[in-house]
Amino acid sequence: MLPLTIWFRDWIRPAWPAAVLALAALVGPVPAQAEDGYALWLRYAEAGAGRGPEAPRVSQLTTPDATPTQRATRDELLRGLRGLQGRAPTLAGRIDRTGALLVGTPQSLPAIARLALDLGDLGQAGYLIRSTRVDGHPATVVAANTDVGALYGAFAFLGLLQTGQPIANLDLREAPRIERRVLNHWDDLDRHVERGYAGQSIWDWHRLPGWRDPRYTDYARANASIGINGTVLNNVNANADVLTPMYLEKVAALADIFRPWGIRVYLSARFSAPIEIGGLQTADPLDPAVQRWWQAKAEEIYAAIPDFGGFLVKANSEGQPGPQDYGRSHADGANLLADALAPYGGIVMWRAFVYSHDEPDDRHKQAYTEFVPHDGAFRDNVIVQVKNGAIDFQPREPFHPLFGAMPKTPLMMEFQITKEYLGFSTHLAYLGPLYEEVLRADTQVRGEGATVARVIDGSLDRDVPGRSALTGIAGVANIGTDRNWSGSHFDQANWYAYGRLAWSPERSSRDIAEEWTRMTFGNDPAVVAPIVGMMMGSREAVVDYTGALGLHHLMGRGHHYGPGPWVEGGPRADWTSVYYHRATRSGIGFDRSRRGSDAVSQYAPPVADVFDDPDRVPESLLLWFHHVPWDRPMASGRPLWDELVHHYDRGVATVRSMRETWAGLDGRIDAERHAQVAAFLAIQAQEAQWWRDASIAYFQSISGRPLPDGIAPPTHPLADYQSLEFPHAPGDTR
Repeated sequence: MLPLTIWFRDWIRPAWPAAVLALAALVGPVPAQAEDGYALWLRYAEAGAGRGPEAPRVSQLTTPDATPTQRATRDELLRGLRGLQGRAPTLAGRIDRTGALLVGTPQSLPAIARLALDLGDLGQAGYLIRSTRVDGHPATVVAANTDVGALYGAFAFLGLLQTGQPIANLDLREAPRIERRVLNHWDDLDRHVERGYAGQSIWDWHRLPGWRDPRYTDYARANASIGINGTVLNNVNANADVLTPMYLEKVAALADIFRPWGIRVYLSARFSAPIEIGGLQTADPLDPAVQRWWQAKAEEIYAAIPDFGGFLVKANSEGQPGPQDYGRSHADGANLLADALAPYGGIVMWRAFVYSHDEPDDRHKQAYTEFVPHDGAFRDNVIVQVKNGAIDFQPREPFHPLFGAMPKTPLMMEFQITKEYLGFSTHLAYLGPLYEEVLRADTQVRGEGATVARVIDGSLDRDVPGRSALTGIAGVANIGTDRNWSGSHFDQANWYAYGRLAWSPERSSRDIAEEWTRMTFGNDPAVVAPIVGMMMGSREAVVDYTGALGLHHLMGRGHHYGPGPWVEGGPRADWTSVYYHRATRSGIGFDRSRRGSDAVSQYAPPVADVFDDPDRVPESLLLWFHHVPWDRPMASGRPLWDELVHHYDRGVATVRSMRETWAGLDGRIDAERHAQVAAFLAIQAQEAQWWRDASIAYFQSISGRPLPDGIAPPTHPLADYQSLEFPHAPGDTR
């Protein structure tokens, strides 16, 4: 056998450079119009519009320009229409021809006021797009109650053109279902990004506020185009320095850039900041000196940033300080900050990702146990931010049991856009189906139809007396200094999908995939259909080759790169893989049934009854909730061991098929982007095989069962996989 370092180097690493070289040889020199992904889905490419010369065109643009947001809207429309039509429309104060576009509010544009449109149900962010006649000429109007609503409507109109939709006879009304639609950046002040796979943090703190990188404006444009209206600039594992005057000046500079695009800035606040930068001896939330310190800090922040959004807080989790250090509750801690922010309209997003210093019998139960007793005890400007599942952004998890369990308290969804557990930036894994699966999950706390989406948009519990109307959703960003923003071209789709679902949680992930594909790669049906097909099967492929049937938390320790089902030992059992899969000679899976940890009882009874029954629980979650024998018959007729091996092989085969599909698009996609995606798919294929082989080798060593007939054995002995180390894998915690 080759030395381990040699076979791993030869097996994993050289493939993608070789793929790049091979593709470069095939396609020849990169043409001048090659794209690098920087434009994201805002390419505004004329060839991508999919509209013939007979299609209606925008001939005139009438829009106000008195405010920064109005000017941003005008400039975006001119940029987009110039690209999509080949020329910009005429800016006009009076409509005198067919094809005019009017964008604004009744207050900002008299021509819109004269139309007497019904905008009452659109709120502060919604918009209306309607075909009408203005001064006797056919025209299109984009109307809203606010400048930001008109901006969103302008992006929506451009999106119709980008995706080749007809613009005659339009009558579209859109308003967001969720008020706070934010990104969470896990960015440190030294520009390291925790769980980041796209380069450094885009926030150049050292050069701010003097240098305001134009990239910040493009970041704001991209977010506004999908309705994101807030950004948390720093890591939840926060450094208190961000609250000092030097950094607040820098934060204010970013707020100035984002404000015209309808985006507020937020900060992750370290609970112990009164000690670390305030000179106090305690951070006890009931201490009057601590309360005064936070009140003074809030006054200082709002003097610099009048529209500051508020604080995100990670407390008493993974070593972070919090109110429990002083014998206080999460409600005590959140309310301390909420009271300081309330005079200015700020909010507190208090994370529910917690687990105690004392290891629980099942970490799945921890957040529910800690938070449900405090339902109704939080201030009206507090929203509890809950991860989509109870463990930690696994490729598949059941919905978090807190959703539906706190009717008196607003809950805010936390999704992960960056792919900590789904192959970093080199594996194609479109997360739209994951988000959709969670949002459509039925909590059944009020009978059928009590979906997670209805919990977070507030509609399920709107009739609960005294309940705050605050709603929100958060996505952990996958953005960095890489030229294509997200580390890979397809990871841009997860940013896009998050924004679209944050605006409309009922939207179809397939429809979103098609929108993004058309905007990113053009409207050629021979391109759109195969790419959408790849995207829609990609997340399930990752589930298959990393841990199907409800297996979870099987990755390498710390950095979470590659397989590690054998991981055991260390400071906490619940940081290991063996804690979760519990494989023995006789069976596998975590017993969370009523006969085990009883985590199922944290769900509403109809859901708990299904999860509790191994014959009724979806097979995709079987091993999440049950410890079952290796020879348990599955729906396919195969025993569980054979079924698990089948899923590993299916995941590898799906990636192989994606590579073939992408190769068939050579010549239809610009060479630069095609080459990088092809290279990354080559990495994914090799790493999927690595996951498959290492996992089968390990579980076979535990179960002692033979491989099913016709199944290839792992390429290397188990000891070889176990010996691999990656001390410099990207995105690790500090």
